[in-house]
Amino acid sequence: MSTEPPSVMLSSRAAARARRGAALRRFARSYAAHRSGMAGLVILGLFALIALLAPVLFPADMLDITKTVQNETLEPPSGEFWLGTDEGGRSILAVLAWAARASLTVGVAASAISMVLGTLVGIGSGHYRGLLGSLLQRLTDWFLVIPFIPLVVVLAAVLGQRGLGTIVLVLGVTSWPGTARLVRAQTLSVEGRPYLERAKALGGSDWHQMVRHVLPNVMPLVLANTTLTVALVILSETTLAFLGLGDPYLDSWGTMLDKANGAGAASTGAWWYLLPPGICVILVVLAFTLIGRALESVLDPRLGRD
Repeated sequence: MSTEPPSVMLSSRAAARARRGAALRRFARSYAAHRSGMAGLVILGLFALIALLAPVLFPADMLDITKTVQNETLEPPSGEFWLGTDEGGRSILAVLAWAARASLTVGVAASAISMVLGTLVGIGSGHYRGLLGSLLQRLTDWFLVIPFIPLVVVLAAVLGQRGLGTIVLVLGVTSWPGTARLVRAQTLSVEGRPYLERAKALGGSDWHQMVRHVLPNVMPLVLANTTLTVALVILSETTLAFLGLGDPYLDSWGTMLDKANGAGAASTGAWWYLLPPGICVILVVLAFTLIGRALESVLDPRLGRD
């Protein structure tokens, strides 16, 4: 039990909060100085806003094919339908906004799974020197040598169910090896620092060393890498959907491209069906990439500033 007076404990907590606040403000100022990072943040913010407001801007009835049978199919852009209609007579603009919800959800959720798995495996393989560390390293190497897209396709086909949860799970459990390798390298660097040697000498447990000393030092790297992983996951979901392994009842940018291809949009010249989802994928991937690069530059000043 602490013997310090309550006033001392409160003042130390206040000082810790003040330090965290100052560090956060410094980080915000440094990030704001990166024009490309801010551009990526603005693009991502716009797409997130569209996804959140989709039910308000475009009621769910606009996606019900039974209620759009009176509309012309594959109609080019007009005053009523700004981006034209799909093969079911639905407004492509409405489908695009609702698809943003699914694509962004898959990207963020699968990347969160990847971040957790990659961090756990990376820290474990870097901290433990015996059989456990070797097994974790071999597991990471095994996932790395297998081509990513074929592995995702095989897992998606084996699981069978094409729901949103299955897609998130498949992409999450196959995209963590890169994070694990980065975390392991950083863990090995942290393991040789004097304060960690002191913690070992004082009898600190493995859990204490990994959670209190290693994890805080690797988290900036993990967060920066996760933004890049989101971009990879969104591209992978688009690929799965285009190959017919996505959820056919879920509107995402990938399923839009798959349905456009199946409806013969390329052969009939219906560019308004193919281009919008493709451009959205490119812009969101670009946004996450710009954010990730800016975070890397802020967290590692040696990379310089754009």
